[in-house]
Amino acid sequence: MSFFGTNTASTTPAAPAEKDIEVPEPPTDSISSLAFSPAADYLAVGSWDNNVRLYEVGAGGQTQGKAMFGHQGPVLSVCWNKEGNKVISGGADNAARMFDITNGQSQQVAQHDAPVKVVKWIETPQGGILATGSWDKTVKYWDMRSPTPVATVQLPDRCYSMDVQYPLMVVATAERHIQIFNLTNPNTAYKTITSPLKWQTRVVSCFTNSASSGFAVGSVEGRVAIQYVEDKDSSNNFSFKCHRKDQTPNAKDQSLVYAVNDISFHPVHGTFSTCGSDGTIHFWDKDARTRLKTFESAPGPISATTFNRNGTIFAYAVSYDWSKGHSGMTPGHPNKLMLHACKDDEVKRRPKK
Repeated sequence: MSFFGTNTASTTPAAPAEKDIEVPEPPTDSISSLAFSPAADYLAVGSWDNNVRLYEVGAGGQTQGKAMFGHQGPVLSVCWNKEGNKVISGGADNAARMFDITNGQSQQVAQHDAPVKVVKWIETPQGGILATGSWDKTVKYWDMRSPTPVATVQLPDRCYSMDVQYPLMVVATAERHIQIFNLTNPNTAYKTITSPLKWQTRVVSCFTNSASSGFAVGSVEGRVAIQYVEDKDSSNNFSFKCHRKDQTPNAKDQSLVYAVNDISFHPVHGTFSTCGSDGTIHFWDKDARTRLKTFESAPGPISATTFNRNGTIFAYAVSYDWSKGHSGMTPGHPNKLMLHACKDDEVKRRPKK
């Protein structure tokens, strides 16, 4: 099932610790989504080339392609089950598929009336459930053994982004609606709010390792909001500008504004990354309200990011994100999958001022 053929499986020599490692044989079109297994250093990568690829990441950052499975259209989202033996993907073919890494078989496990924008695994006390968010304005829950959903929730509009930190699920749709679910009562929204940001939502991401539950929202207008679920914590809500550049050098006008494409929270420290169409990545501490690290600018937009299960590896994709429409799709546009070894001082919380 290796997508590199048995004799061409190349492993990269481990690079010096300082340099981020490029994964060989990346997808052939833009990378839409990344997810590490919760059980081992396996990385699932979804692409507009209609395929999901699985890579094994070695201790030194060397990688090896392990498997590949396909959709009938671009893959928009990937996730893993809790045991780390199944990969689930959602695509523009209106379907979600599940790939079993133990036997190399893939099967359809969900169906919508429009593209499946997000797939998320929900580990409940009663067992695992798959949630799929679609442009057909629904979220559906599946127990994988049945071809019909356990339940269907109507959304205010098309699903753009969704994240889960049980029992919290946050769904962001078109027209800046955000629905907050308490998954002990999964069929009705606990709360519906309008995004605190004035422009289209690109991404929502739930806090990890936080005393109070909440989520971050990223918009197309170079801005991130930190939003707590409960009213008692609302004094801690704030937003900040990021992923902006000066039009003229040294003018400090910050008038070139880029989309925030992804937000990933560190599984241990609760700090987070933002990445954007400007080709930059930053690490932040929401509690100290400070920036922890800025990456060197990449040669193209950063389309997706993720941390591995213990937060020692940060994966990111340099891919065209269509932020400049068709004219931006120039021949030879970089399409890279990169791995960064996280150092403690980049991801650990700073003491509050």
